Amino acid sequence: MRKLKEALRLRYELGLGQRQIACSCSIGHGTVYEYLKRAQAAGVTWPLPEGWDDRRLEEALFGPVPRRAYESRKPAPDFAQLHEELQRHPQLTLQLAWEEYRQAHPDGYGYSRFCDLYQRWRQQLDVVLRQEHPAGEKLFVDYAGATIPIHDPKGGPERPASIFVAVLGASNYTYAEATESQELENWIGSHIRTFEFLGRRSKPGCRSCSAGSWRRCGIGSSSVLPNSTRRSGSC
Repeated sequence: MRKLKEALRLRYELGLGQRQIACSCSIGHGTVYEYLKRAQAAGVTWPLPEGWDDRRLEEALFGPVPRRAYESRKPAPDFAQLHEELQRHPQLTLQLAWEEYRQAHPDGYGYSRFCDLYQRWRQQLDVVLRQEHPAGEKLFVDYAGATIPIHDPKGGPERPASIFVAVLGASNYTYAEATESQELENWIGSHIRTFEFLGRRSKPGCRSCSAGSWRRCGIGSSSVLPNSTRRSGSC
């Protein structure tokens, strides 16, 4: 999905330059230039008109997506049922759902088109709560649901590993690692390595990679976890 909204917000609300926007959104400088050029030509300003979602904005800048002639002959997936199953079964992924779909319909959609159609279908659902995350403001952290097995190459016993995941709210830039447990030592260590990873990729003027915004959720001592620091949440 194009990051049109965030690019326009960073330009017209925060006044960032094109290179800063490209860094914040993890997109190319030329892409930012194209977005802003099309927005100006279409007369699109910020804030967007009430009721405009991502699809409406994309159509305003790029025109409606033409329907492919051959698609009418392809069997349509039951996205309502798929969405319900994804909510009930944490282990189910779009990859697995697509594989089942292709087993039933060998001439059906490819994986990328299947995912694109599902995301477009999801945009038609009623939104319960939509949150806008300014670049660099929040980092969401938690452990992924199930553990994964770690095999000892020397023939030792199999051990389960937890997957720590950290995601920047605005750009969805993600860091993940496996740890031997979810104990406090590993929890804090994962945070430290996350900030080191993001820090190595920061650039001047990149608000989403600003060390200053991370200090608000830093921990002064590795032996003490403040009461205000949540086990699961955002910094």
